[in-house]
Amino acid sequence: MHRLFVAIRPPADQRAFLLGHMGGVDNARWQDDTQLHLTLRFVGEVERRRAEDLADALTTIRFAPFAIHLSGVGRFERRHVVDTLWAGVQPRDGLEALHKKIDRLCVSIGLPPESRAYLPHVTLARFGRFGGAVEPFLARHAGLAGTPFLVDRFTLYESRTGHAGATYHAVEDYPADGTPR
Repeated sequence: MHRLFVAIRPPADQRAFLLGHMGGVDNARWQDDTQLHLTLRFVGEVERRRAEDLADALTTIRFAPFAIHLSGVGRFERRHVVDTLWAGVQPRDGLEALHKKIDRLCVSIGLPPESRAYLPHVTLARFGRFGGAVEPFLARHAGLAGTPFLVDRFTLYESRTGHAGATYHAVEDYPADGTPR
């Protein structure tokens, strides 16, 4: 089985920018540079044949490159306990359109449609079942604003979980114009 997701990797300067803002929250498990990405579509566990079908089908996605920038911070909660801290992204239109294309493609090859609303973000930290006091962090970084960067490709990743947590491995890179990888 392969645990897959489709994402955009922010450029090195924007990852460094995010890393420089991390810290100061008890119980937070901060992401490292190799984990920073903007998910377009979580796929989940699939058999090898379905993974190969997805990798091949993604070559058909075309889109006009667009610029985005990191903007603000937020949190996700699970059962009223903070689960995740994230950095937002603006504008969202291009990302939402690309997400919809990829979701439709996933459904066309037999994967279930995305069940959650799409909120483009880069995960900064995760928490265990006790959460953390995140309000000071959210207040301190409310005005977070990165420099614009061009989205001209996306990547299919495989997530592997081990004792040290999840590691992400690029499977295939997909340029906006569909040129050979």
